[in-house]
Amino acid sequence: MSSGLTPQARAEKCAVLMMEKDAASQALGMEIEKIAPGRATLSMTVTKDMLNGHGICHGGFTFALADSAFAFACNTYNQLTVAQQNQITYLKPGQLGERLTATAVEVSRAGRSGIYDVEVTSDNGSCIAQFRGLSRTVKGQHFPESGDLT
Repeated sequence: MSSGLTPQARAEKCAVLMMEKDAASQALGMEIEKIAPGRATLSMTVTKDMLNGHGICHGGFTFALADSAFAFACNTYNQLTVAQQNQITYLKPGQLGERLTATAVEVSRAGRSGIYDVEVTSDNGSCIAQFRGLSRTVKGQHFPESGDLT
């Protein structure tokens, strides 16, 4: 890709374009805190609607936050990338009103496959979940770049 964009500018542009279309992340109140090539940090506040029958954050919402951070991290190269497999381990429950932050970091990226680790923390910094996402690059880009041969 020779569009003249820096890797950081490319990552930021991809994140903006993805978030504009990401109704699920928007509906859950997720915000992008940081974005960089192969990395993303997203956060959301646990609301009453996210609580399960035990009065704690439903694991599906914690998973959704981790999955979104993973998605934003693996799409920072302007190549459409989707989840191939994900796994999460819950360590502590999220609580009502707590701000959860998911930080995704690229572990490996080779060919069309990637591995990303995501740590979900509470607003006091304690780790509440560990997530691993395996990605697969598919055909297409978030935006056209001049000089592309694909």
